Amino acid sequence: MSRTRFAVLAGVVLALAAVQPGPTRAQDVVKIGLVMPLTGVLGPVGKQAVAGARLYMAQHGDMVAGRKIELIARDDASVPDNAKRIAQELIVNDKAEILGGGLTPSVLALAPLVTESKTATVVMVSGTSIVTEKSPYFVRTSWTHAQQASVLADWAARNGSKRATIIASDWAPGREAAGVFSASFAAAGGAIVEAMKVPLANPDFAPFLQRARDGNPDTLFIFVPTSQAGILAKQFVERGLDKSGIKLIGPGDIADDEDLPGMSDAMIGTITAGFYSAAHPSDLNRDYVASFRKANANVRPNFISVSAYDGMHLIYQALKATGGKTNGDALIEAMKGMAWESPRGPMSIDPVTRDVVHDIYIRRVEKVGGELYSVEHETFKAVKDPAKIANK
Repeated sequence: MSRTRFAVLAGVVLALAAVQPGPTRAQDVVKIGLVMPLTGVLGPVGKQAVAGARLYMAQHGDMVAGRKIELIARDDASVPDNAKRIAQELIVNDKAEILGGGLTPSVLALAPLVTESKTATVVMVSGTSIVTEKSPYFVRTSWTHAQQASVLADWAARNGSKRATIIASDWAPGREAAGVFSASFAAAGGAIVEAMKVPLANPDFAPFLQRARDGNPDTLFIFVPTSQAGILAKQFVERGLDKSGIKLIGPGDIADDEDLPGMSDAMIGTITAGFYSAAHPSDLNRDYVASFRKANANVRPNFISVSAYDGMHLIYQALKATGGKTNGDALIEAMKGMAWESPRGPMSIDPVTRDVVHDIYIRRVEKVGGELYSVEHETFKAVKDPAKIANK
């Protein structure tokens, strides 16, 4: 065979190979990039999110609308500049067509990038109200601090709290939770004795707890990141506040499901407002908890995990609605107004704000089957972000 003829035949073979359908062509793969903190003090947050996302895929498969789903999780170590760089690498190098966002500072760093690239981004962790306003390509399946803090402030005022002290971590989520609680509590007739800010990194809560006790409030509102709840609970007992008559309340973070099993029984009676508890009484949630524990060395799922689980559900349903198309505008439009039953209960996406709408529960820490759980006692139905309602 002449060299010329061989070259022609080789070219034909290669051309045919390029157009022949294989098991999974590159264009048939939808890559979803998760930008999460997987190391450092907030590493447990990202690990719960990634575990929730992976569980959804394990239960629902990796094919949607004829396209294979590939999940790529990257560690931003809670550094916004890292998050922006990683997201750019995911979009440009890995060809990720959808992103999942983590902590508030990191998600805010992504806003200009995803807006320019028109990349649909599901916020799976951040609870800061303003986040969804920073890009039209953000949709949230987590929560907002305002939802929980406003409900809890109203409930506390109706149930005998008159003087409250606030201890909150000094970062955007803590400032928002403290601000909303303070305003809502005052509007309901309560008084704020003092509002204290605790450093986010390497916190020592003891001096703040002592100062709070000295102010003689009847209620102590606490906001700290999930991974610090166990430390706070230990120091709360060490300072004797569990015997002081001061009621301990806060958002779900302070009675986090991953941390609760290792906390002292002194946490019994703590009141929190949250959108998810591993003790939520539904068959769907019981199955979710059992599956999560089986897949993650018996670790209990928390509200972060279910936020990412629901984030994957939203992505899957949007892809079905678009027939597998990953155009950012089409995906976001499909996500608006979606509603479904989650392990947390009923939830939906507000078609105007692209924010989560779900039930908020008043829970009390109780011992169930020898373990501490947040047991739901009162339900506030279909709560929207009050900050956005106020701004309409």
